[in-house]
Amino acid sequence: MTKPNLQIALDQNTLADAARIAHLAGPVVDIVEVGTILELQAGQQAISVMREMFPDKIIASDTKCADAGSTVAQNSKDAGADLMTVIDSATIPTMKSALSVLSGIQVELYSAWNWDLAKEWKKIGIEQVIYHQSRDALLAGEVWGKKDLDIVKGFIELGFKVSVTGGLNVDTIKLFEGVPVYTFIAGRAITGQDNPKAAAEAFQEEIKKYW
Repeated sequence: MTKPNLQIALDQNTLADAARIAHLAGPVVDIVEVGTILELQAGQQAISVMREMFPDKIIASDTKCADAGSTVAQNSKDAGADLMTVIDSATIPTMKSALSVLSGIQVELYSAWNWDLAKEWKKIGIEQVIYHQSRDALLAGEVWGKKDLDIVKGFIELGFKVSVTGGLNVDTIKLFEGVPVYTFIAGRAITGQDNPKAAAEAFQEEIKKYW
C-alpha cells in the first residue's frame, strides 16, 4: 500500500507568518497548501511565494471555489498551484469549467454532497475528494470515528483519491490503518506548534508506521 502524503495547511493571517512556518516545516511535508484564510488575506501572491520556496513540491490552492471555475483555476494555475479545491455545493458546470483548466481539482466535502453526486463528479473526470471535519464541527465536540472511515472507504471504492483533514493530530493517524488514504492534511497540529518542523516529522514517522 502506497504511503499517504502529508500536507501542511497554511491558514495564517499574514503571508510573512505563513512563509516563516513553511520555511521550517515545508521541507518535511509532501504538499504545501495555501489555505483559504491565507489566500483571502494575501491573494494569489501566497501561492507564488510557496511555489518559489518549494519548486519541486506539490502546491495546493484551497479556494473552496463555488463559481467562476475556469477563472479561479486559471488564477491558481498561473500562480503555480498543482491542486485546487472546489466546494461540494458547486455545480457540475463549475467543476467542469475548473477541470478544463487544471487537472488537479479536489472536491472538498461538507454537507452538500451525496453518493449520486459523487458518481457524477467521477463521470466528468474529478479524481480527488477531501473528506473534511470542519473546524466548527470539531469545536462542537465531534470526533473522528467509524462513520468517517466508512465514508472515506466509500469514496475510495468509487475510485477517488481521498484526502482527509480537520483536527488531525498524530494520534488520529492510526485510526486509518489499512485504509489507502491519499493525503493527510494537517493545519494547527503542525503550524500551531512551537517547533513546526518537529511536528511535521512526527506526523511522517507515524504515517510510516502504518503504511
